[in-house]
Amino acid sequence: MRWWSVANLVSNAGTWMQLTVQNLLVLQITGSAAATGLSLSVQAAPGLLVGMAGGAAVDRWPRKLTAAVSQALLGLVAFTTAFLVATDRLGLGVLMALAAVTGLIATVDGPACALLGNDLVRTEDVPSAIGVGSLVHNAGRLAGAGLAGVAVAFLGTASAYAANGLSFLFVAAVIPFLRPVGEPARPPERKAAEPGPAGAPEGRGREDRERDAAGMTVREGLAFFARRPRLVGLAVVCGVSAVFGRNYGLTLAVLVTGPLAGGAGAFGTVSTVLAVGGIVGAVLGARLRRPSVRLVGTLAAAGGLLQAAAGLSPSPAVLLVLVLPMAVAESVSDTAGTTVLQTDPPPHLRGRVLGVWSTVRTVWSLAGPPALGLLMELAGARGALVAGGLVIAAVVLAGRLAHGRRAAAPVLLAPEPAAVRPALGTAA
Repeated sequence: MRWWSVANLVSNAGTWMQLTVQNLLVLQITGSAAATGLSLSVQAAPGLLVGMAGGAAVDRWPRKLTAAVSQALLGLVAFTTAFLVATDRLGLGVLMALAAVTGLIATVDGPACALLGNDLVRTEDVPSAIGVGSLVHNAGRLAGAGLAGVAVAFLGTASAYAANGLSFLFVAAVIPFLRPVGEPARPPERKAAEPGPAGAPEGRGREDRERDAAGMTVREGLAFFARRPRLVGLAVVCGVSAVFGRNYGLTLAVLVTGPLAGGAGAFGTVSTVLAVGGIVGAVLGARLRRPSVRLVGTLAAAGGLLQAAAGLSPSPAVLLVLVLPMAVAESVSDTAGTTVLQTDPPPHLRGRVLGVWSTVRTVWSLAGPPALGLLMELAGARGALVAGGLVIAAVVLAGRLAHGRRAAAPVLLAPEPAAVRPALGTAA
């Protein structure tokens, strides 16, 4: 787990180095802000179209091999982009194609790496492992953004892509040496093994195993997700939070530079506080032992109310006081939600459930910025923050009330006969 955390830190730093210069690169090539947005949409599109298929592949293939190959392929794409940038051969069409390939590989790489990290610790330590992963992500984000400026200043834009390629190769080189705590999960047996011919070995044969592999369909993951109220509720809470909150790079930037009359330096300070809050929240989230959807909703509602208060801030100083706990609540909520998502399904379905989640998340990530932009056009930065925060809190409260009404009153049953009770206990 220590090696995996170091590898993820290197990988996240490389990824954020590339992301820091990517939009600037698109603008340099095309001179169009619309093309910049289009490149982001093209990279996100595979998650919407084939995200569930990627999760099914993770359930079917060996996890370590899948993660190592996907990391190596992402490194190849980054090196290709670096070469094309350095030789001034990167056009808009090639750029879009590389973005689509990156998004396609990520549909497999994301769930494979997430579940591989969980395989390295005991079940009771999974929340802590996810919290450590969140801490590594935030630390890599800060380091990557700083290194990007240094690399571009001295070595040019291509160096950020080359560094990201090296970070992927480093992860791929570490994976073969990782030692999962247990064996990879297998799908449950659908029926007892039938006795074979005399002299044949007992147990399930090759045909049975092939039927199980063929049964690892996308439909199973989608059906499981749809039939689990806690996963549907988690999707609703996270979706509303993503659409009406979270996009602080847009809302707080407009608030600081507009109504609060601050400059780029003031917004930089706000961004730093957000990052620090994310790290503090990741540390706190790593201490969670039994996170729940109720905890995720409570933290989302608290973050929404803090966001509404931030929208009413009379000065940048007051905004900073509110931004820190807001970021902490968001980070702990993310860690708790990720833990529920990755531990609630049975092991043989987790890849497909993460694939369904990838599709759902892509929907709200594409819908969120336009909806928030429209809200800001109608209500301004303050109005968007206040209205968005209140909507998040109201949805969580409504969901909690609806869940309470659906809960059936306890029914007292007469004790079963002693002869029947053991059978029922075994079945349970």
